Amino acid sequence: MHMAGDMADKVALITGAGGGLGRATAIKLARAGADVCIVDIKAKGLAETAIEIEAAGRIALVHVADLSQAANCASSVAAAVDSFGRLDALCNVAGVLKLANSHEMLLADWNLVLAVNLTAPFLLSQTAIPHLLKTNGAIVNVASLAAHMGQAYAAAYCATKAGLVHMTKAMAMEYLKQPIRINALSPGGMSTPIAANFVPPPGADPELLARFRPLRGLVEVEEMADMVAYLASDASRGFHGAVLQMDKGVTAG
Repeated sequence: MHMAGDMADKVALITGAGGGLGRATAIKLARAGADVCIVDIKAKGLAETAIEIEAAGRIALVHVADLSQAANCASSVAAAVDSFGRLDALCNVAGVLKLANSHEMLLADWNLVLAVNLTAPFLLSQTAIPHLLKTNGAIVNVASLAAHMGQAYAAAYCATKAGLVHMTKAMAMEYLKQPIRINALSPGGMSTPIAANFVPPPGADPELLARFRPLRGLVEVEEMADMVAYLASDASRGFHGAVLQMDKGVTAG
């Protein structure tokens, strides 16, 4: 299933592309015809993703960067534009989850979650927008069901994802009269490195953690990647300021 429209001769930048949803999205967009700038802190993961992109017959620009550092956000966009001469889609997929009892959370962990999950998407968007306006391009922000409901031990994560949703809406209103599309997706739990590295904080109450366990199982990464790729392409031209939820009913009621 390939939901992305024709991305031939277009360029996409995907963060968090060293694995999980970012990798799956980069591959989907390459198969739809895009050349791709892939960004992550994990060099080995990016190299593996690049192999898949090139197997699809497209160019993969590997850009290793720690997006918690503000300067690396602007340089990531600059790398894509300098190499390809244009930018048609920015997919803010990279994310960090640090669980903690709120009264014990380290300030360094709080700042890291905010930097990667919220500040980086803003700074990447800020740098990318002038280029996306030239190409009638798109921004796709990956939020979470945590943006729409409180989750125990995840105050920082919930705050950043809720902020990302409202940042999406605010930017959509700001650029309502200009040729750019800005949307967000809120996935439920997926089989990604974040889920694989899930470690409850000391003394966590299993009953509180179980409240957010999906009865229908985890969301498939490939299905979510289809949605990110779709919103990045012109096939989704009717969407602007939308926040689409794919969480198998967890936030339904």
